[in-house]
Amino acid sequence: MAKSTKTNTEPLNLHVLGTSGLKESGGVIDEEFHPKLRGEFGPKVYREMADNSSTIGAIRYIIRALVRQVEWRVEPESPEEPAVEAAEFMESCLLDTTHTFEDFISEVLSFLDYGWSFFEIVYKVRRGDTNDMTTRSQFSDGKIGWRKLALRSQDTRDRWEFEDETRELLGLWQNDPQANYEVFIPMDKGVLFRTETYKENPEGRSIYRNAVIDYFYLKRICEIEAIGIERDMTGLITMEVPLQLLAADAPPAAKALRGQFERMLAQIKRDEREYAMVPAEVDPEGKPTGYKLKLLSSGGKRQIDTNGTKLYYKTSILQSVLAQFIQLGMTSTGSFALSSNQTDMFAIALGSYLDIITSTFNRHVVPKLMKLNGVASEYWPELVHGDLESPNLAEVGAYIGALASAGQLPPDDETLQRKLLEIGGLPMPEVEEGGGVEMSKETCGGFKPAYHACAHHGQVRSLKRANRAG
Repeated sequence: MAKSTKTNTEPLNLHVLGTSGLKESGGVIDEEFHPKLRGEFGPKVYREMADNSSTIGAIRYIIRALVRQVEWRVEPESPEEPAVEAAEFMESCLLDTTHTFEDFISEVLSFLDYGWSFFEIVYKVRRGDTNDMTTRSQFSDGKIGWRKLALRSQDTRDRWEFEDETRELLGLWQNDPQANYEVFIPMDKGVLFRTETYKENPEGRSIYRNAVIDYFYLKRICEIEAIGIERDMTGLITMEVPLQLLAADAPPAAKALRGQFERMLAQIKRDEREYAMVPAEVDPEGKPTGYKLKLLSSGGKRQIDTNGTKLYYKTSILQSVLAQFIQLGMTSTGSFALSSNQTDMFAIALGSYLDIITSTFNRHVVPKLMKLNGVASEYWPELVHGDLESPNLAEVGAYIGALASAGQLPPDDETLQRKLLEIGGLPMPEVEEGGGVEMSKETCGGFKPAYHACAHHGQVRSLKRANRAG
């Protein structure tokens, strides 16, 4: 007996039923519980931390120094000619903006400080060397390219725009205090980079969020220490006055005189303008007047080791972003092996943010450009980043030697030979184009021309630049 089959005739529900739970009202995100980081205060605090803290400044410098060494390239989807041409076109667009690709990456990295960075994608029609910014280009092929990928700074964000039913992000409202007007930038003309995604929050999370409390405590301790040093060096100023000036029922004239003395004592500093004018200690008859100005000397060394406390908070800030290796060598502890391991961990963490940049760029920037130029989706190229650190040549050599001894190393593998030359920073041999081998590599504005390794044919193919105008 044949089994009966039952067809599901229930209609497919395509509606959104739940929400992410994001706390948002009128486009303003309310996920931050710390009052000093809510709303417009958050970007100001992170700006202060980035600009005023030497510890965080060291972190930011290391991040930018490492990222500057990274090589970026455009890889075609396949070795087919349309895919290669699409990659060549995208590469030409990256080299034809009003800013360098390196400047763009530097501004993208601001999402580490604030948790997010938003860019407006400004296009142009490539019509050669014209006087119009909307058509000026190094190319005259009439295609649509990028004029610039412009940062819309975090402190000019007024609010976000969400779709009423699905709560999907529609764009950003910007209120620039210099321009004194408000403008809406839709997502189809923008791109949002975030350090992490939780509850679909467009503001992500600053990598310094866990260090905020440590920063404020460290800042306060430094301020107290500076005041203490000043007091220890100058002494504590004290002044004796007649008893009637301190009485609660003192006449108005006595209270006014007391107020003048209090303001004078609060403003006395040891500098080029220091002085104090007070009544004499005795009157003309030799009797005490009740007035006397003196310094109380310091009590000596304090019981609290402020240096140790400051080091604790600095280390906590560094540990929050896995950058504690910065402190190695400044104390009596630490080793080369420990430094190497911690550096590797930091590089891995930073590499994950480079992955976020490339994945966001490939998902939200590249498709828009390709669609505007009528490129089929199966030929869309992608942006790829290289390694943050160069491999240890001694370790690579030992590994290659072990493979050769085991007979696992192909002796005439041209691709492997060229890869080893690249790792060692040695020049590549130039051959005629079309011979199945890549040509010498150049760097332009932090962006490296694209080279695609074809796994199917065992060769590396050079991507030619698009013909330039003139």
